[in-house]
Amino acid sequence: QVQLQESGPGLAKPSQTLSLTCSVSGASMTTSIYAWSWIRQPPGKGVEWMGAMGADGSTYYSPSLKSRTFISRDTSKNQFSLQLSSVTPEDTAVYYCARGNNYGLDYWGKGTLVTVSS
Repeated sequence: QVQLQESGPGLAKPSQTLSLTCSVSGASMTTSIYAWSWIRQPPGKGVEWMGAMGADGSTYYSPSLKSRTFISRDTSKNQFSLQLSSVTPEDTAVYYCARGNNYGLDYWGKGTLVTVSS
């Protein structure tokens, strides 16, 4: 059974870098048909795809967030991470990690709320 679990601080201050980690079990991040995404949903707003990492380590970012987003991984731990720099209160959201394939995102973590506030 594939499971994803987000972890990280629930509070960030403006201008800081938000860092989250997704721990994956039941699937290998290096299996070629999958990519691993970060998605967020601000309160009262829609879901926003932020970026993804492919099985070969290649990365893809939303154009609107590309300048502030960095996705990395630790294959020895089967984890991938998100860093979002220069955060503002508008970055307050529930952050999700998910697995994707050619048909869409098939497994999601439960999400973690990150609040940006001074």
